Amino acid sequence: MKTVLITGATGLIGREIVKVCHDNNWLVHYLTTSKNKLSSQDDYIGFYWNPDTKDIDVSCFEGVDTIINLVGASISKRWTSDYKKEILSSRTNTAQLLFDTIKANNFPIKHMISASAIGVYPNSQTKYYDEDYDEISNTFLGHVVEKWEAAINQFSSLGIKVSKIRIGLVLSEKGGALPEIIKPMRLGAGAAFGDGQQWQSWIHIEDLAELFMDVAEKRLEGVFNGVAPNPVSNSELTKLAAKILGKPLILPNIPKFAMKLALGEMHMLLFESQRVSSQKIEEAGFKFKFHHLEPALEDLLN
Repeated sequence: MKTVLITGATGLIGREIVKVCHDNNWLVHYLTTSKNKLSSQDDYIGFYWNPDTKDIDVSCFEGVDTIINLVGASISKRWTSDYKKEILSSRTNTAQLLFDTIKANNFPIKHMISASAIGVYPNSQTKYYDEDYDEISNTFLGHVVEKWEAAINQFSSLGIKVSKIRIGLVLSEKGGALPEIIKPMRLGAGAAFGDGQQWQSWIHIEDLAELFMDVAEKRLEGVFNGVAPNPVSNSELTKLAAKILGKPLILPNIPKFAMKLALGEMHMLLFESQRVSSQKIEEAGFKFKFHHLEPALEDLLN
């Protein structure tokens, strides 16, 4: 039985990946900073770590040859200067602790698969980004992804295969952006943001979990965009969600300044435009279950 170590296993994406691992009869070890979240089921075993104090239970690596690294503070909380530091350090310090521990103990890890984000790509309504595009977005998120990926790249110096999944807008009924998008719609107050033309490169959470599994099973190496094949505009996303919920869209689009007042700097998450390609992972043989947004939303909202 294959054993995988997962960081961030109790988060939205982590829970879905754990489910897929168990469907494939993989044993899951996971790291948590909460001693009260330590489970010891036969196929789901928790180990304590504290990246701030560089404390880690090294027995988490027993029998493990693949790491799936998802840990990181949520980007959908107000970006105070302190919280911005946490967004970055929760990604880089954790990667550093894993690296230092593997190196010091010479653990035989073969594959490091880490989450990353499409926020690395610059804001554009006309460009179509693939993994080889090398200009980095001149934004806080661009800076975070650059440092995060650099922290992950160093694992290759230990002879470990490194894969980075640049994740887009993850659609799930259990959390993330979708419940927030539909909340005002259910009250008849849904609207697109700004001019509504910004691209949203989305992915159904089930496809994202299967994509991580595909990369792990095939030992794929390098950068892969974790997005569905057909991005849509914010306006189209809003209209389709309203249609599926059977709710009218009667309000004008929400202006940027209003969201900046409400959310501060993180308002950019709603207005940045990245049209991102899934071609590379498809050419590696991955089959999406949800290619188009409408069936994805129908699956999640009905």
